[in-house]
Amino acid sequence: MTARILVADDDPKHAQLIRLYLEREGHHVLTVGDGRAALEQARARRPDLVILDVMMPLVDGLDVCRILRAESSSIAILLVTARSSENDMLLGLDIGADDYLAKPVSPRELTARVRALLRRIGTADAQSATLRVGDLEVDAGRFEVRVAGATVHLTAKEFGIVELLAREPGRVFTRGQIIDKTFGFEQDVSERTVDAHVVNLRRKIETDPAEPRYVQTVYGRGYRMAEQ
Repeated sequence: MTARILVADDDPKHAQLIRLYLEREGHHVLTVGDGRAALEQARARRPDLVILDVMMPLVDGLDVCRILRAESSSIAILLVTARSSENDMLLGLDIGADDYLAKPVSPRELTARVRALLRRIGTADAQSATLRVGDLEVDAGRFEVRVAGATVHLTAKEFGIVELLAREPGRVFTRGQIIDKTFGFEQDVSERTVDAHVVNLRRKIETDPAEPRYVQTVYGRGYRMAEQ
């Protein structure tokens, strides 16, 4: 499972560099250039992790951290700053940050810290698990799906949908929820787009796509994974 990560940094080059590192890890990344936009997007998009530069216009990173932590205990917050003194680090942790990283940012250290934070909040914990529903196996760690032992090749979106449904068999997900949890920060994704992906997914995993055993339609509501 990929994570949704918000990067707030008023240095476009630095923000783009962080985005590049994280997208290589498979995450959905949105960047903003000031603290006010960071608050707006965090509230609207509900990312799993927010990476905050401390020195930002309008609202600084420490205030953004303090506000977000007051609003949510589950969001992970990583502060990134040129200030590297122990007092600065302790201040950031005291106001609710989960971790603190000094500039210049090392790509390996950044990705390692992100993995650790996501494991801590549970987003990446289940990546090594293989989900099983009847003859269907969803191996999130290897990004593989098998039906009766045979590997089925899915697109990233098809995999995201089947993984989401397989994690909670029997639970009905609306198309809006599927968009929110599977398509990351992509804009202008319609409910018909979800339906099209489900049609293609069924062609690949179902013996008879017209009578699906796994991905079932709940009319007027959305989709669910059959409980088997």
